[in-house]
Amino acid sequence: MPQRPKLVLVGQLSTLPFVFEAAERAGVDLILVPRGDDTEESARRARAVVEVLPLDIDGDPEAALAALVERHRREPFGGIMAGNEKVVPWVARAARRLGLPGLTEEAAAVVRDKRSMRRRLRDAGLGAPGFVELDRRDSWTSALTLQFPVVVKPANGFSSLGVIRVDDKDRLEREVARTWDLVETHLRQGDEPAEEVGVLAEEYLDGPEISAESLVHRGRVRIGAVSWKGELTGPYFEESTLRAPARLPAEILAAVEAEVIGAHHAFGITEGTTHTELRLVGGVRPVVLEMGARIGGGGFMHHIVHVGGGVDLAAEALRIHLGQEPDCWSREPEPDGRVAASYLVPVGSGGRIVRVHGLDEVEADPRVDYVVRTVGPGDVLRPYPDWSGYPAIVLSQHASDAEAVEFRDHLARTLHVEYEERN
Repeated sequence: MPQRPKLVLVGQLSTLPFVFEAAERAGVDLILVPRGDDTEESARRARAVVEVLPLDIDGDPEAALAALVERHRREPFGGIMAGNEKVVPWVARAARRLGLPGLTEEAAAVVRDKRSMRRRLRDAGLGAPGFVELDRRDSWTSALTLQFPVVVKPANGFSSLGVIRVDDKDRLEREVARTWDLVETHLRQGDEPAEEVGVLAEEYLDGPEISAESLVHRGRVRIGAVSWKGELTGPYFEESTLRAPARLPAEILAAVEAEVIGAHHAFGITEGTTHTELRLVGGVRPVVLEMGARIGGGGFMHHIVHVGGGVDLAAEALRIHLGQEPDCWSREPEPDGRVAASYLVPVGSGGRIVRVHGLDEVEADPRVDYVVRTVGPGDVLRPYPDWSGYPAIVLSQHASDAEAVEFRDHLARTLHVEYEERN
C-alpha cells in the first residue's frame, strides 16, 4: 500500500473543521502546528492529524524554522500550508528553505502589506482608489489630499480590525490615531519599527462588496466561486453574510475574473489558494481591495466554494501544496444549483459573553451544514473597530438565492448575543 502524503498545516484553528475534513477526503495526513490560542488536546483530536508540532513562530521564528527543518530531516513531509493570515510569510520562507511548493517570499510579503498591494495594482494598470501611505502617526495630514470619504486601515491587518471610514477632514486626525493605537496593540511585534507596520488611507469606493476564492497552480488561476457580501458602508465594515454564487451578469463576472487574475499576476502569486475582496463601483466595475493567500474566513470559505461552486477548495489546496495538480484542472466541476450562505453573528456592543441565544435551534435546522461556535460563556469579545472575533458562524445551503436571503433574515431575528451587564 502506498504511503499517504504528509503535509504541515500551520496555524489552522483545530475547532474549524473544514481543512481537516478535506484532508480525510484527499487521503492526506496532517502535521499540525497549532495556533497560540489553540489547545494541544483539541489539536490532537482534529481529523487527519497524525502529529502535533508546537512551534513558537511569533516569539522566535528563527528557532521555529530550525525545528521544522530538523523535523523534515528526520522524516520528510511533502508540503506545508498556511492556515491563517499572520503565518503566510513564515510558511513561504519555510517552503523555500525546504524546497516545497508555495508562495515566494516576495509574494508573501506583498499580500501581507496593503500598501504593496495598492502599488502593484496601480503599476499594473488595474483599478485602485487614490491612496496615501502613513508611516508615522503625525503623517495623517498626507490624507487630506484625498477625496472624502476615506477609509483608514492597518497596512498588515486582518478581517476589519482597525478599518474605519472617515467622512470629513475634521475627524481624520482622531480616526487615524485610533487605527494607529490598534496597530500598536495588536499587530506590531516586538521591536518591529512602526513604519514597517504602517497605516493606509484610501478613497472610499461606493458599491457592493464581493469576494472571489481562487486556486493557483503553476501560475494558472481558477476562480472557484464569487460570493455576494452586499452593501458594506461602514464606519467599521463588519461582515455579516455571504452568498454564492453571486447573482451577477455574465459580463460583470468576466470583468471580475480578469481583475482577479490580473491581481494574482501583479502580486506574483503562482501557487496556493487565495481570498480576494473587491468592490463593484457603481455596481458594475470591479476593483480589488485586497487579497489573502490562504483559505478565507479561517477555512469556512471552503464551504461557500464547495456548495456554491462545486469545487472541493480545501482538498484542492492541500493537493497544490503537495505539488499535485488539482483535480478540477482535468475534471470540470458540476455545481448542482444550490446556493451556499454564511451568517456571521454580529458582535454588537461587545463584552463578556453570557450566551449566544438561538444556536441550538439553528443547529437543528436541516438547511444548516455547520454551526461554528468560536467563543463560549465567559469569553470577551471586543466591538469594532477593535475586532477580536465573531460569536458564531452559521453555514447553510438553499435551493435559491431568495431562500438564502429569507434564511439570513430569519437568523438575524433568531440569534443574538447576551453580554454581562457593565457596572
